[in-house]
Formats: sequence, structure tokens, C-alpha cells
Amino acid sequence: MTENQAVRQKSVRRNRVATAACFAAALITVGVVGTQSATAGGAAPDAAHRTAAAAQPVTAAQPVTEAQPAAVAATAPGLGSAGLVQSEDYLRQGLNPVGATVALTGRQGLSACSGEETMYGLTKGKATGYASVTWTFATEGLLNESAASAPTGAAADTWEKQLVALVQDCQDEPAGHWHYGAAHTLTAAGGTARWYPAYNGDGTAGGGVAVLRSGTRVAIVELTARPADVPTAVEGIATAALNRLRS
Repeated sequence: MTENQAVRQKSVRRNRVATAACFAAALITVGVVGTQSATAGGAAPDAAHRTAAAAQPVTAAQPVTEAQPAAVAATAPGLGSAGLVQSEDYLRQGLNPVGATVALTGRQGLSACSGEETMYGLTKGKATGYASVTWTFATEGLLNESAASAPTGAAADTWEKQLVALVQDCQDEPAGHWHYGAAHTLTAAGGTARWYPAYNGDGTAGGGVAVLRSGTRVAIVELTARPADVPTAVEGIATAALNRLRS
């Protein structure tokens, strides 16, 4: 990679961080609300229901989901919004979720470090199912999670390694730049995860990211909020997300 290419890539990453913060504020401003667990998406609903659901905010009575393509829904009925982190998981970490946007297309940006990469792009559209969510909180910050179900264990291995490489690319940054810290490994009933704290240019903690693996499912989850105890919150969210992802 040339020096100019590296500079452009870093610029894209930092632009994504700024865009994510603006997106969180925008969602809160328009009053997207919902703190009840979303339900799993089995078969894709009809077109009229998809259109109506996509236009509605997440509420206790009507969680919003964007239907999977018919082929995906038919081959992977188990990967839906219930496989993603839920509002009660945040409450245990001292975070107050106020809104969520759920999609089942795999086209949400993966993390602040991945530029414009999506799970659909990383898997080249070969996953048997996708699920993603963006959560906003009552205080500054948000959380993005994107998951995919692989057709084989070998494919899941490859995608997991690609996600880890994306994260590790943002560990080695010049002094004074935002970066991810050292990796921590955790094992839960749902599988295994690598989580990394994130640090701002001044060295203060600013959330973190985790790469998750449960059977043939992989996911990446990134928290940009600033709870009182950031490392503990990131590890707690990673553990909760891993258990939700269980296949």
C-alpha cells in the first residue's frame, strides 16, 4: 500500500467515526424509540408488511425489521433480530437505550475502522442470512452490530479472520490518533470473542469493538458510548452479544 493510499484509508475511517456520531444524534432527534427485545425474523413478510415495518420506529408493540431476500429467509430462518444484542443487555451495563434500527440485508457499515465495508461485501453475498442493528442511547454514543450466518464452518473461519484483520488494522496508529487497544479473548456458552477497547487521541477510553464467533455465525459489534467503566462495559456487551448470536 502506498503512503497516499494509507492516508486515504485512514481518512475514510475517521470520517466514519464522525458520521456515526452525527447519525446517533439524528436518530435521537427524530424520536426513534424502543427498548423491548426485537423478535426473530423467520420467513420474510409480504411486501406490504415490509414497507410498513421499515417506515415505523422500533416500539414495544412494533419492532422494525427489514425483511431478508426470499432465498436467504428460506435457507437461514434462525438468523433474525433475536440473534442480536437486546435492550436489556445494555441496561445491565449502565446504558440507557432509546432507539434501534434493524435490518436483515447485511449492508450496514461494519465498524469505525472498516471504511465502507459491509458484511454483505465481506462475505461476497454468500451468507445464508444477515442481521444488523444500530442502537442509540440517552447519552452520547451508539452501538452497531452486524452478523452473518455462513454456509460452512470453513467459510465462518475465513470471515472471522477477515473481521479480526479489519480491527487489527486500526491498532497501530500514530501518536495522538484514535485507535483500538490490545485484544482480549473471552469464551462464553455461545462461543468465543476477541474484544478491543478504543482510545481517543488524548488517550481516554471511548468504547470498543468485538469480533464474535458462534458455530457458523460471525459478527462484529462496536460500542462508541462512554460509560463510567468502559472496558467492563465493552466486555459485558461482547459477552451478551455472543450469547445472543448462539447458533
